[in-house]
Amino acid sequence: MDYKTILTVLSSSADAKRTIACAARVARAQDAHLEVLVLGVDRTQMGYSYLGTEAALVQVGIDRAEADISALQAEVTAALAAEGSDLRYSVETEISQLGAISDLVAQHARYADLVVQPLPYGANTGSEAEAVVEAALFEGKAAVLVHPVTGPGQNVQPKRIVIAWNQTAEAMTAARRAMPLLKAAELVNIVMVDPASSAAAPAEPGALLCQMLSRHGVRAEVSVLARTLPRVADVLNQHARDQNADLLVMGAYGHSRLREAILGGTTRYMLEGALVPVLMAR
Repeated sequence: MDYKTILTVLSSSADAKRTIACAARVARAQDAHLEVLVLGVDRTQMGYSYLGTEAALVQVGIDRAEADISALQAEVTAALAAEGSDLRYSVETEISQLGAISDLVAQHARYADLVVQPLPYGANTGSEAEAVVEAALFEGKAAVLVHPVTGPGQNVQPKRIVIAWNQTAEAMTAARRAMPLLKAAELVNIVMVDPASSAAAPAEPGALLCQMLSRHGVRAEVSVLARTLPRVADVLNQHARDQNADLLVMGAYGHSRLREAILGGTTRYMLEGALVPVLMAR
């Protein structure tokens, strides 16, 4: 399956220009249509209002969201115009309360082949950034490409790709969703971190995935790493850097979102501090 519809959801000007640039490069490389959803967020918290003030607060929230979305749309329009006439794109604007973002994003993500977003955790990101990524992954069932705020952007075509492999259904889904990129890459490195710690570890870790990819014409190799750093995410980041990787592919949320939010987990840590673009799916 090729990527023919690329979606990006923008709710803040902080990363808008860079995100559009990343999404546009992917869209051009895949000969795809770029859909941009410009989101105005009504942050009104009705549960904390005094009796009789609800209508006024709602109107204030809507007015503020409309002002934000107007400014953001102007920035998005300028960024898209700067990409040139060869980019096929469309722009849609929506205003949503914070609690309704997931349903809205899911409706759009279900019809996209790939969703491109900035990392959802950081100093300048709001809670809606997390809601957008998780809605695309869980309710939208889409592959999501997240890019770091700093460091290298998404290449037109990643030449070196690392797959974080742990034999889970989430990891296999991510590998399948990344197939258009894997087939065009010069080298795909399948990495397993401390596979011997799993009771279901095979005698030859990663061999079956490597075989499957090779039948698709993918040039793949396998690396087995010890867990030499406190977190698996740290090992993956270091390995991606050592491999000079343009992209990391991994399954998302093998544990529950609540558990990862409280205790941490590889997905959560990568969404906070990935050093290269990461394609996630589940």
